[in-house]
Amino acid sequence: MTSGFHYSVLTSAVTRCLITKSDGIYVDGTLGGGGHAEAILTNLSGRGKLIAFDIDNEALRFAKHRLESFREQLIFLNGNFSNIKNILEKLGIGKIDGLLLDLGISSFQIDEPRRGFSFQRDHRIDMRMNQDQVINGWDVINNFSIEKLQQIFQNYGEERYSKRIANKIVKMREKKTIDTTTELSEIVESIVGKRFLNKSLARIFQAIRIEVNRELDSLREVLNDSIDIVNPGGRIVVISYHSLEDRIVKDFFREQSTIVIPSGYKYIPDRICKPSLKVITKKPIIATDEEIHINPRARSAKLRAAERI
Repeated sequence: MTSGFHYSVLTSAVTRCLITKSDGIYVDGTLGGGGHAEAILTNLSGRGKLIAFDIDNEALRFAKHRLESFREQLIFLNGNFSNIKNILEKLGIGKIDGLLLDLGISSFQIDEPRRGFSFQRDHRIDMRMNQDQVINGWDVINNFSIEKLQQIFQNYGEERYSKRIANKIVKMREKKTIDTTTELSEIVESIVGKRFLNKSLARIFQAIRIEVNRELDSLREVLNDSIDIVNPGGRIVVISYHSLEDRIVKDFFREQSTIVIPSGYKYIPDRICKPSLKVITKKPIIATDEEIHINPRARSAKLRAAERI
């Protein structure tokens, strides 16, 4: 699940939690349709800057047009936010005042059949956010082993029928390749039946998408780098859409707000170091009924924020 291409989720909460100085330098690591970027720029002074990342060239083209009036304050970058530290160094930017990550994929990607993200539309299985990368969802389904497929479905989709679905996929592809989202959906339906089909399909498609785009690995990498690139007093704001992402963010914020180094010895106490972050959302911020009405996909959104100490 994800935020809408035109209607970004939790926009007011994002600006409230993210912006601490109107003339600061901020990074939107997941530009998408530019909704959050527009809100951030509206709340900055003329001296404020926004660096906007996206790995999807189509999203970048759309957002550039949408944000044309702010072009003097914007730097657009086509790339994965997991490389943010190196990219900022190349730009000569040592530190930033805030980092926003709106995880998942945009409605534009889900709703575009040829991108092969949705089980509700019949098209070739693709699921690449970056259309230039080689591996796609078709490769995962047709080339990965039973063991690897089961692992992906279990770890990234938390699907209870992971083993049976993986076995059926491998059995079916012995006859012919599994090419379309409809063919894959029919295989899942043959295992789980109609009653729980939509939930299982959502889990399986999510798992494949995460594998194809290395989403969880990228999230861990950018969170680790955020400690080095965000100024003291600056904010890290993350919007997640499923429990795997939210757990990573929650655990990272908790660990960095209370750093304990085990001594390794029974009678020597562990050492508590100065924390790197102060959590500013004790509970995640969720979408209002009005936001969910505008964009039903906002229902699963959770915003967490922390401040660099």
